[in-house]
Amino acid sequence: MERVKCDCGHVNPHGTILCESCGKHMSGNFSEKSVDMRYEGSARRSQTYNKTPLDKVWNFFSSVKVGIWIIVLILIASAIGTIFPQQMYIPSNVAHEQFYRDQYGFFGQVFYQLGFNNLYGSWWYFLLLAALGISLVTASLDRVIPLYRALKNQGITRRESFMRRQRLFGESRVKEDLDEQIVSVISKLKKRRYCVREENGNFLAEKNRFSRWGPYVNHVGLIIFLIGGMLRFIPGMYVDEMLWIRDGETSVIPGTNGKYYIRSDKFMMETYQKDQENQVFANTLSRVGDGNMVKNYQTNVTLYERKGESILGETPELVKVKDEQIKVNQPLFHDSYAVYQVSYKLNELNKMAFRLVDKETEESFGQIKIDLLNPEKEYDLGKGYKVEILEYFPNFYFDRQGQPATQSQVPDNPAFVFNMISPEHPDGERSFVAIQRTMELSEDNQLNMKFENAEMKNVSALTVRKDNTLWFLGLGGAIFMIGVIQGMYWNHRRIWIRRSNDALLIAGHTNKNWYGIGNEINHILKATGLQELTDQTNQDKRN
Repeated sequence: MERVKCDCGHVNPHGTILCESCGKHMSGNFSEKSVDMRYEGSARRSQTYNKTPLDKVWNFFSSVKVGIWIIVLILIASAIGTIFPQQMYIPSNVAHEQFYRDQYGFFGQVFYQLGFNNLYGSWWYFLLLAALGISLVTASLDRVIPLYRALKNQGITRRESFMRRQRLFGESRVKEDLDEQIVSVISKLKKRRYCVREENGNFLAEKNRFSRWGPYVNHVGLIIFLIGGMLRFIPGMYVDEMLWIRDGETSVIPGTNGKYYIRSDKFMMETYQKDQENQVFANTLSRVGDGNMVKNYQTNVTLYERKGESILGETPELVKVKDEQIKVNQPLFHDSYAVYQVSYKLNELNKMAFRLVDKETEESFGQIKIDLLNPEKEYDLGKGYKVEILEYFPNFYFDRQGQPATQSQVPDNPAFVFNMISPEHPDGERSFVAIQRTMELSEDNQLNMKFENAEMKNVSALTVRKDNTLWFLGLGGAIFMIGVIQGMYWNHRRIWIRRSNDALLIAGHTNKNWYGIGNEINHILKATGLQELTDQTNQDKRN
């Protein structure tokens, strides 16, 4: 990179507007009435180099406009993801495509087909977050490095042209007691917590330089926050899964890589009873109905840990960890996992019993009991009698073509196509059986499937959560707020004092709140009899 040497001897990077040390304008011709003090006139890489592909990529991501557009795209994408529920909130035993189509019609199907059902876990949403992080890092480095270098190298003695072109400037003619007046001014500045440095009779008073780093502290906080958000895509760092479990069922806890299992011992629900509650609730109970208002619901569970490695096809060996009662807002905690009670379903069909009988004589040839969650394909009744399940529809309905289909894998409305085999009919007789409906597919059927009874179970909806990214998010948010306070409630103020022949030149600069620094300096100068500073911007407007 090229370097430019100033008359004062300081070597500046190529593209620097003002000498970092003395403030001289580095280009020969300039007509501006005020100096450009953004980043102290130091060179930014994005505004100096634009030749190589790396320069073009750097310049693209260092642009504030690009960063704003990335934020807008993230906000739009995030808003779209809230139109319909994400697939993580849909029961795992329900087909996602079917759910969106049935619940939300055409728009739900489009939502699913475009991949918005898993928007926050999609690769392109991850790329948007990564692009925002790259933009924050690039924009910060592009600005903070030249700013730091310029503030570190700033000289005490500044050129007269530099001072005259500052927004706040004043010139006082030399008097006999000038030295005493300067001492008085310096003393008052020190009382106002200015750090004063002196060089050859010239002075630089400065305070609150740390406020200049506020925006970049914000960026650091945002970057850490984004890192925490992206860590959620790493397996094991973040888990938010739904688990539907029935009474007596043992299931692996999702998100634990098969390490932990949970068994639902019993689901319990308690309702308010009018004769047992305080009179305060009497009117409400009368309105909603006695026994219809839920007081508490919970799942009594047993937590197990797998012993050894899991082998495909073999039942894992489980070791009991503990018994627990999971209530609303009283989750089960273990090994950074939390299991919450979120919902329930009462009396879900679990098993159905049918008896194979002769239609005319009602003679029974045996009973079969079908597990609606895991039905067998064939049931042997002996003596040459068998029942085959040719088709099973857990949640039966007729589609638009009039064909039987299922809305989900939840057995809310089970239906079967049976093939009934007997010694007289070795090829079988077919029958369609649903709740309160039996359709014989042949009028000559001798056998019939007669419904006998059904077993029901309660189902608990549990949410499994684990979040090892919270401390990243908390740290990033705290740092961001520190940066906001740092940049909002303080401002960087500088005052240059220079002797020039028979005059005393005083200039002031701040990154914000010009009215405040003007009042502060003029109050001091007025008390010492020196010329007050003039806001040359307002003066130029009047002229």
